[in-house]
Amino acid sequence: MKKRGITWLVSFLPLIAIGWILLGSPSDVAPAGTVAVNMTVTVEAKHGGEVPTISCEDVRVLQDGARVRVTDWVPLQDNRAALELYVLIDDAADASIGMQFDDLRQFMNAQPPTTLIALGYIGFGTVEVAQTFTKDHYQAAKALRLPMGVGAGIGSPYDSIQTLIKNWPKSNARRREILMVTSGDGKLEDPNDPYLLSAIEQAQRAGIQVHVIYGIREDQSGMIWAESNLAQLAEATGGGAYFPSLPSFAPFLGQITNRLKHQYELTFLVNAGVEASYRSVQLETEVPNAKLVAADKVFVPAANLVSKLARHLDAR
Repeated sequence: MKKRGITWLVSFLPLIAIGWILLGSPSDVAPAGTVAVNMTVTVEAKHGGEVPTISCEDVRVLQDGARVRVTDWVPLQDNRAALELYVLIDDAADASIGMQFDDLRQFMNAQPPTTLIALGYIGFGTVEVAQTFTKDHYQAAKALRLPMGVGAGIGSPYDSIQTLIKNWPKSNARRREILMVTSGDGKLEDPNDPYLLSAIEQAQRAGIQVHVIYGIREDQSGMIWAESNLAQLAEATGGGAYFPSLPSFAPFLGQITNRLKHQYELTFLVNAGVEASYRSVQLETEVPNAKLVAADKVFVPAANLVSKLARHLDAR
């Protein structure tokens, strides 16, 4: 039995060597059965306006209740601040939303040069592109137009989110985020609506945070469910959900701007299986007055070749 095991190991040494060449030396390879994953994390202050400074040592990550190893914590600032921000307007929103356009323009124009902005209108499960990603924030803001009204925007905004993510241009940007002004679905839908859940999964897989501002629909049907579902979309992806009771979007846009200034790229190791999957994660810190905000699940690819071989060897 021992000789058989040695023979099997020798026959697989070339494959292990290839894995080390492709993935790095054994000391650089993640422990057997784990893979490194990234996610964008926002640091917020629990009270007051001063956001605490967080270091890598201050961050704890739990996967399904068990602590995992954090390997990197990169501030998304300066030369690492690249962001692609897609602003979406629901074509079913009331035309009175045009009163908020000055606030939206100021928000877009106030973004740093490292932010590319695109603008689109959602309806019927699609996205009508009004402006592709551009460094010219004035040009993007100029593309704003009034929504067409209820008849033009019937359909699920969550289906439109999936369409947008599927067609998002490839780039090297560290961050991709969506700001959606929508009234949600016009139907009294279930909070477990498959379109909603699928949109959440697609956003989590792509590492995209979705921020939502509730824009009133003319008929107001489905308002309670819409608010619940929109909040679920934002929370599950690490974004923020805002439901204005004030005549201006400015305070909420200011909060989003502040969030974008205090984001980090977190890298940690999680247990991986033979098949790709979504894993629940929880972030913690003991830094006073600090809150870590991120998606509640992370997409975990299948384990790499070296990890699979190592597990097979252990089983022998």
